[in-house]
Amino acid sequence: MPRWGATLRNGMLSVEENNLISRVGPGTPMGNLMRQYWIPAMASSELPHPDSDPVRVMLLGEKLIAFRDSNGNVGLLQHNCPHRGASLFFGRNEEGGLRCVYHGWKFSTDGTCVDMPNEPAESDFKQKVKAVAYPTQERGGVVWTYMGPRIEPPPLPDLEPNMRSDRRLSVRVTQQESNWLQVLEGDIDTVHAGFLHGGSYKPDEMPKGTFRDYMYRDRTARFEVINTECGALYGAYRDGPPGYNYWRLAYYLFPFYDMPAPGLLGYKISCICRVPMDDEHTLSFFMNAHDPEVQLGGGERFGGNPTLPNTTDWYGRFRTKANPTNDFFLDREIQRRNEGHAGYSGIPGGAAMQDAAITWSMGSIYQRQNERLGTTDVMIIRVRRRLIDAARALAEQGTTPPGVDDPEVYRVRSGGVFLPKDANWVAATEDLRKAFVHHAELDPALTGDA
Repeated sequence: MPRWGATLRNGMLSVEENNLISRVGPGTPMGNLMRQYWIPAMASSELPHPDSDPVRVMLLGEKLIAFRDSNGNVGLLQHNCPHRGASLFFGRNEEGGLRCVYHGWKFSTDGTCVDMPNEPAESDFKQKVKAVAYPTQERGGVVWTYMGPRIEPPPLPDLEPNMRSDRRLSVRVTQQESNWLQVLEGDIDTVHAGFLHGGSYKPDEMPKGTFRDYMYRDRTARFEVINTECGALYGAYRDGPPGYNYWRLAYYLFPFYDMPAPGLLGYKISCICRVPMDDEHTLSFFMNAHDPEVQLGGGERFGGNPTLPNTTDWYGRFRTKANPTNDFFLDREIQRRNEGHAGYSGIPGGAAMQDAAITWSMGSIYQRQNERLGTTDVMIIRVRRRLIDAARALAEQGTTPPGVDDPEVYRVRSGGVFLPKDANWVAATEDLRKAFVHHAELDPALTGDA
């Protein structure tokens, strides 16, 4: 049984704790925790029609083959055929199943062997063979899978941006060669927005009375963090209009979801899922539910890092055009001018590309014992503590992690808001943080975003 430190010393992790929180393969404490939940595995568009080409899927360190059968159902099988280990990627997707081309064994989406043509007709061997298969569900343009131990899986989480039938749902996916938590921690670090994404902005250039106005007048913030039923919530505040504070609220939700702070609280409906392919590669699912009456711009702020065409190798899905081989298109002349959204960093393309460049630059798994954390890192410290505590409770007492059996605890929203200086921020935002609620009085122009 692994041993954990009793506390996170000043928020920093020991080598042992860093390994625990980063490693997600079969049998690891964090991998076991994640396997308790439904996991976004693919975009539905990757399997565009029945009997389309199988796809290699790397998920939590496991090599899987995805296919859509003749009836439109999605299967997710271990890539080695149970017979002699040939990869089912080369299989024939036909007539309700995936057939291994080595000896013709054919498997349905639940792993049942439905044909074994190399065995004599009187043989009942196929009744004794089953491929490893994980159940799947499709919702909101995402193929979800359950890789855990339960015979009857828990419910899908009630993530509003993946469920709203009355809105335009979008799903963008990108891959990053970084550990999953390293990527997620960038989302819950709100103060970096005033530097990495807007360090060149001057307060007198911002629309007066908007969130952007007050954010760039004061690039730091004071933090308050609370535990929630399914993770943690922070409120970061700075001075706002006379008598008010400008608050930025954001959620971490078990096991790898977050709802960042940009946008208007009560109006914005979005979520990011930082899903580990393995310890050193992450698929990011940017889920959004858009107002059908509002036209979308040229690119979504937090899903706008363009991707290359998918290839068929294990890491061939959703690789970004901007990556370390081209220094994320870093332009030193733009950086020297220090103007506009890209001026401070010199990295064009918006927040998603800038975030990827920075978290990727830390290495595939950063050794967190080398960190020096400050007061604005309190949300990161809290999330690490929540994850370690949950993994430890599962490993040592078999305690079900938060949210597994409570889909409704995911019914939340994040964003910014002005509150009176004497307001209790948790109580004052309770209604605005509820998902599936319409607030006709809210004006998204308050954010000051173009």
